[in-house]
Amino acid sequence: MKVGFIGVGTMGRHMAANLMKSGFSRVGHDVHKEPANAHVKDGAAWAETPKAVPEASDVVLTSLPGPLELEAVALGEQGILAGMSAGKVYFDLSTNSPTVVRRIEGVFRGRGVHMLDAPVSGGPRGAQSGKLAIWVGGDEAIFGKCKAVLDGFSDQAYYVGAIGAGSVAKLVHNCAGYIMQTALAEVFTMGVKAGVDPLVIWKAVRQGAGGRRRTFDGLADQFLPGKFDPPSFALRLAHKDVTLATQLAKEVKVPMRLANLTLEEMTEALNRGWAERDSRVAMLLQEERAGVTIEVPESAIKDVLDAEKKA
Repeated sequence: MKVGFIGVGTMGRHMAANLMKSGFSRVGHDVHKEPANAHVKDGAAWAETPKAVPEASDVVLTSLPGPLELEAVALGEQGILAGMSAGKVYFDLSTNSPTVVRRIEGVFRGRGVHMLDAPVSGGPRGAQSGKLAIWVGGDEAIFGKCKAVLDGFSDQAYYVGAIGAGSVAKLVHNCAGYIMQTALAEVFTMGVKAGVDPLVIWKAVRQGAGGRRRTFDGLADQFLPGKFDPPSFALRLAHKDVTLATQLAKEVKVPMRLANLTLEEMTEALNRGWAERDSRVAMLLQEERAGVTIEVPESAIKDVLDAEKKA
């Protein structure tokens, strides 16, 4: 099965590389050719346009920034649909709008082409290691037929439901995470201002009911050490994810007070010029409001984690 891959950026470059390691021949394209040079050097064929990718592939995968890019790449004059023939399959791996995905899928279906939404979760590290969840929406039989392709770069490909269901699951997952991050910033600054050392609080709450589920482990990456550069996942991308989730909530008439508050926090952080910093940088706004600075030495955090492993 020949696989086409469009979008070899933060996530896509790792997924595409793992596909090749899994033995799939690959045809690639990106709006910028330079990021794809490493894949071409490893044996991937280069396509000059998105249209040329399905012309040379059985299955096409895209990893794109969002809805606007998806629409342009999928339906543009030199887009994917223009190069697809009946029976071929297209998976979009992007975090996207379920409404946009469903509309585009309807166009593909009208041409006898299969489209499934298949957003991934695991971040750049997961994309590199292959420890990725993929939530798939679309024709279940087609999912089963092509699952081996998804297994070539992930370890948890899961069928969620009809087209758009994968995107809904991804927005639920991501938006919940960013809401939690906002709440954690609030309660931690309260604890620090009340006179308790942040490392002590972190060690303490990790032993509670929520902590035993490792809810707080993510704080060790950027928030506790106060380091938001270079980003693990850029604020501008996280802002897009929460925007999509709140848009979906409006469409289905579900109130999302904390999600909207979280979006406001992230928008304020964007307006500080922090778009390319790590998404957790929005937590600094709460530090400012509380009048505290949280900055734990990375060595102290490592000591806590190492001691736990030994135990």
